[in-house]
Amino acid sequence: MTTYARDVEKLRISATVLLIAGLLILSGSVFASETEGDRRISVTMENSRVQRDKGVAGKTSQHEFAVLRVAGERDKSTWSSAQSKAAAQAVQSPNVGFWFYTADVVLFNDHDSDGYYHGIDLLFDADTYYAFAEVYAVVYLSLDGGPWNEYAVTDNFTILGATSDDEYVLVTELLSGYPSGSYDVLIELFDAFDDSFLAYFGPDDTSELAFLPLEDADRDVAVVPEVIVVNRGGGGSLGWFLILALGLITLRRYYP
Repeated sequence: MTTYARDVEKLRISATVLLIAGLLILSGSVFASETEGDRRISVTMENSRVQRDKGVAGKTSQHEFAVLRVAGERDKSTWSSAQSKAAAQAVQSPNVGFWFYTADVVLFNDHDSDGYYHGIDLLFDADTYYAFAEVYAVVYLSLDGGPWNEYAVTDNFTILGATSDDEYVLVTELLSGYPSGSYDVLIELFDAFDDSFLAYFGPDDTSELAFLPLEDADRDVAVVPEVIVVNRGGGGSLGWFLILALGLITLRRYYP
C-alpha cells in the first residue's frame, strides 16, 4: 500500500511540473512575438502654414498601408505604384508649369532618447506659372535607399502662383510598421481635377528630405528603471518559478 501511494504521488508531482513548464513556454512564446510584419499605421494632421500660424486646427486623418517594402530599387517607375489615383498612368512626366520651391522637415518625439524620432513635421512650397491651381500631394518614405512607400495623402489644396503664402504643412506620427533606420522623403504633386502628375521633390533636390532617423511609436518607448516586486500572495511569474523549483526538488527526493 505504501509503495502504491508513493507511485501516485510521483505521478501527481510529474503532472504538475509538466503543466507549469508548458505554461511558462506558452507565455514566453506570446511575449516573443514580433511586430516586424505589421501593417503600417500613421496619423497625419494637414493644414496651410498660414492657418497653422493663426492657431487654426487642421484636418487629422489616420492612414493604414501594407507592410513596408525594403527590397528593390526606388527608380521613377515605383514612385506612384502605391498611389491608387495615379497608378493607372503608364508614364509620369513632370509638368513644366509646376515645381517645388522648397521643403523643410522638423523631427519630433524621441521618448527613449536613442536618436530616432516617430514624428515628422513636413512643410513644402509648391509653385505654378498659373494664377492658381487645385492640387493634392502624396508623400513617401524610403528606408536605407529602398523603394518608396506611401505614408500620407493630402486633401485638395490651392497653390497661388509663385507666392510663399500657400506653403502646406503635414505633421505625421508614425505609430507602427516602421523599423528604426535612415529614411528619405519624396513629395509628389498631382492635379486635383484629372489626377495627372505635376511635379516631385525629394532627397536629390534638397538635403532636408534625406537621411532622417525615424522609427515608429511602438519602438520609441521610454526606458523605465526596473523595479522588482516580490509577490507574497503566490501569483505572477515569480510564483510560477518557485512552484517549478519546489516540484523539481520534490522529484529529486524520489529519484535520487
